[in-house]
Amino acid sequence: MEQLKEILSQLQVFETREDLIPNGKAINDLKILFEDTLLEEERLQQIAALEARERGESFDSLDFTEVKQAFLGLYKTLHEQRKQQLVLKEALEKENLKLKKNLIEDLKKIIESEEHIGSAFNAYKSIHETWKKVGDIPREYRDTLQKEYSRLIEIFFYTMRIYQEIKSHDYKRNLQNKQLILHKLQQLRNEEEDIKTVEQQLRVLQDEWEEIGPVPNEEWEAIKAKYWEIVRQIYDKINAHYEAQRQEYEKNIEAKKALVQELQGICDKATTASSFKEWDALVEQVKTIQEAYKKVGPGVRKENESLWKQFRAANDAFFELKKNNAKEQQALFSERIEAKKNVITEAAQLKITTDWKEATHRIIQLQKQWKTLGNTGRAENKLWSQFREACDAFFAAKDSANAEAEKALEVNFQLKQAVIEKIKTFQAEDKSEGLTQLKAFSAEFTAIGHVPIAQKDSIYNEYKAALDQAYEGLKLNQKEREHYDFKAKVDQILTSNDRDKQLQRERMELRKNIERHEQEINRMETNLAFFARSKGADALRQEVAVKVQGIQDQITTLKQRLKMLPNE
Repeated sequence: MEQLKEILSQLQVFETREDLIPNGKAINDLKILFEDTLLEEERLQQIAALEARERGESFDSLDFTEVKQAFLGLYKTLHEQRKQQLVLKEALEKENLKLKKNLIEDLKKIIESEEHIGSAFNAYKSIHETWKKVGDIPREYRDTLQKEYSRLIEIFFYTMRIYQEIKSHDYKRNLQNKQLILHKLQQLRNEEEDIKTVEQQLRVLQDEWEEIGPVPNEEWEAIKAKYWEIVRQIYDKINAHYEAQRQEYEKNIEAKKALVQELQGICDKATTASSFKEWDALVEQVKTIQEAYKKVGPGVRKENESLWKQFRAANDAFFELKKNNAKEQQALFSERIEAKKNVITEAAQLKITTDWKEATHRIIQLQKQWKTLGNTGRAENKLWSQFREACDAFFAAKDSANAEAEKALEVNFQLKQAVIEKIKTFQAEDKSEGLTQLKAFSAEFTAIGHVPIAQKDSIYNEYKAALDQAYEGLKLNQKEREHYDFKAKVDQILTSNDRDKQLQRERMELRKNIERHEQEINRMETNLAFFARSKGADALRQEVAVKVQGIQDQITTLKQRLKMLPNE
C-alpha cells in the first residue's frame, strides 16, 4: 500500500507543471509502475488470504480501491491536459510555419528591391528579430525552412557588401552625430536645471542616440564607453536628487503625522471644553496647525493621501464638536439672555421708586443675581452695557433724591431748633396749661421729620434737655415725669431711620415686662393659697395684696405705654 501511495505522490508532482508535453513518457511510466505494483500487491494479498485460510485464521485484506481511483483519476486528468496541450502546440507550430514562410518572402523582397543599406539592414534586423522570436514549427519542415533562410541571409550580406563604401560614409556621419550627442550629454550633466527637465532631455538624447545608425567598428567601443559613462553620471545625479527628495518626503511625513496627532489631541480636549475662552484658544491652536500643515512639503503619495484624509477627518471632527457645542451654548445663552433682560427691566424700573432704602437693597440683589446668571456669549457686552446703564440711572436718581432729602433734612434741623427755642422761652401760668403746651411742642417737634444724621443725637439731646427743664418748671410728680420721658423716647424713635425695628424692639420689651409682672402676681397668689387662716397669715395676705396692687399699677402703666406706640 505504501508503494502505491508513493507512486501516487510522484504523479501528483506533475499537477503543478504547466507544460506536460515533455513529461508524457514519465507519466506513462508511472502508470505502468503503478499497475505492476498494484498487481503484485493484490497477488500478495491473495497468497496471504490463502495461507490464513489454511491455518484456519481470519484475514482482513487491504482495500486498494481508494488509492487506485485517486491514481487513475489524476492520470486521466493529466492525460487530457497533455492531449489538449499537444493539440494547441500543433496549431501554434502550423501558425509559426506560416509566419516563417512570410518572413522568407519578405527577406527575398529586400534582397531584390531594397538599395538603401540603412533601410535594408533595418528591415533585415526586424525580420531576423521576429524570426528568433517565432516558436517551433512542425518537425518535417524545420531543416528545409532553416536552410532556405540561411541561404537568403548569405545572399543578403553579399548584396550589402556592394554598398559597403556607401555605408562607410554613413558610419562616419553617424560617428559625428553620436559625438554631438555626447557633447550635449556632457552639458546636461553639468547644468543645474530642474531635475524633471534633466530626465526629459536625457530620454530625448538617448532616443536620438539609439536612432543614429552604426559607427566604424574601431570607434564603437570607445564612444560607447564614453556614452555610458556620461549617462551613468547623469543618472547618479538624478538618483541623488531623488534620494534627497525621499529623505525630505520622509521628514515631511513625520512632521504631518505629528500635526495629525496634535490635532487629534485637540479634538480630545474639545470634548470637555465649555467656555468661549477655551473654545477660542482651541480654534486658534487648530488654525496654527492648519497653517503649519500647509507649509509642510509633500511626501510619498500614498502616505500623503492617507495622512491628508486623517488630518481632514480630525478637522471635521473638531468643527463638528464646535458646531454641537455652539448649539448647546446658544440654547443656554438664550435662557440667560432672557433672564438678564428681566433683570435689566426690573433695574430700570427701580429709578422711579420712593423707597430708596428698599430699592438700593434690591439693586444690590440684582447685581449679585447678574453675576450668577453666567455668560451670554456675544450678547454679553451689549446686555452688560444696558444693565450698567440701568444701575447708573438708578444711582443717579438716588443721588438726586438724596440731595433733595439733604436739603429737606437741613430745613427740618432748623425747624426743630426753632421748636427748641420755643420750649426754652416757654413760661406757663399753671400746670395744666403748661402740659398742654409742652405736648403741642412735642407733637410739633416729632412731626417735623428727620434731620441730618450727624446732627440727630445733638438736636435730640438739646430738645430733651429743654423739655426736662420745662417739666421741672411745672413741678411734675415722678409718674408724670416718667410718662413724658417715655413720650419723648417714642418721639425720638419715630424720627430714626430704623424706626420699625426700634418700635418692634420696644413693643417686645413692654410685652415681656407685662408678662413677667403677671407671672409674679400669679406666683404670689399661688403661694398665699397654702397659708391657713390666722392672724399672722392675714397680715401676710395684706402685705402681699399691697405688693400685688403695686405690680398691677406697673402693668397698667406698661399697657398705657404700649398703646402709645403706633399700630397698638
